[in-house]
Amino acid sequence: MKTPTEIEISLSALQHNFRFIRRLVKKNVKISSVVKGNAYGHGIEQYVPAAESCGINHFSVFSVDEASRVMKIKQPGTVIMIMGWIPADQLSWVIRNEIEFWIFDLNRLQLSLKEAIKQKKKARIHIELETGMNRTGLNVAEAEQVIDQLKAQPDTFELVGLCTHLAGAESIANHVRIHRQVKRFKIMVRLFQNHGFQPAMLHTASSAATITYPAFRFNMVRIGILQYGYWPSIETLIQYISQRKDKSDPLHRIIRWKSSIMALKQIKQGEFISYGTTYQAIENKTIAVIPAGYAQGYSRSLSNSGWVLIREQRLPIIGMINMNMLIADVTSIADAAIGDEVILIGEQGKLSISVASFSELSNQLNYELLSRLPAGITRSVLP
Repeated sequence: MKTPTEIEISLSALQHNFRFIRRLVKKNVKISSVVKGNAYGHGIEQYVPAAESCGINHFSVFSVDEASRVMKIKQPGTVIMIMGWIPADQLSWVIRNEIEFWIFDLNRLQLSLKEAIKQKKKARIHIELETGMNRTGLNVAEAEQVIDQLKAQPDTFELVGLCTHLAGAESIANHVRIHRQVKRFKIMVRLFQNHGFQPAMLHTASSAATITYPAFRFNMVRIGILQYGYWPSIETLIQYISQRKDKSDPLHRIIRWKSSIMALKQIKQGEFISYGTTYQAIENKTIAVIPAGYAQGYSRSLSNSGWVLIREQRLPIIGMINMNMLIADVTSIADAAIGDEVILIGEQGKLSISVASFSELSNQLNYELLSRLPAGITRSVLP
């Protein structure tokens, strides 16, 4: 059954974006596709097979539930890496299914090695190092304890990688902080190497760092927002195009969020529209009721300020956005009809509504707006 709003994913746009990312990084640098937050709102079940068709075989998620969803649909040989939440009682499932996961505290390491012994399988671990993000990760003293534990139980694990997360790589204001982090990372990597550990992967770079700090890509990058066609910040876009003759945005947006007109109504001059008295018609109007509201992920803060596309016209949202409905002024479309396509984000004809413009009106980041799109919305992948 279709939902009141639908999301379409463009496979050709995704292919274009991965070609761009591959040209950006060296051939020996692995791309891990970050699909946390329901693939940034695009839908894990739809997005992962599409990315695999583009040659991607490594996916990063935040939690066990996301890993489970990827596991059900991925191709044999595709690798899953959990960067965050794993309840202790689900470590057995993670290790049994040979899923890679981050170690950022001593307790998780101890439980993991114990579970590995029980299952007679190696835990496939990435050690997260604290370099200045001050969120999760092991400091030097903790890393030394980890090394002691790993040396004591060499048959219980595979050290797949050493990693960290760079804080604020999307802003030049953090330039000194980022360089300080990488310096600390390299020192801690040498600490492991001096004890005989040679991980296959060293990774620090998110989308922003991949663009802004090429020297810090090492041999794997964790690409999130870029693959979906968005820049981590306007600064990263400027950083990229400032060094090139072609100043156009090289990325393609892959998402199109649409609905349709549910009802039409004639409103007389002076009447208030929707809840309260935030909008009063100064002339006779034709309005279209659209089954998209804050329950569908369309922010209430866009009341009287958002826009939609109908019949290749950009039309204003008027009145308060409801839980399941919003209202657009379609007075300029004489033959507007029930069932007409309504674009909330994406292109229609020569016009478009970008996530960037959408989020500027609602005070949300691209990341926040996309990841808040409800999982229950119908999603499909189109050529």
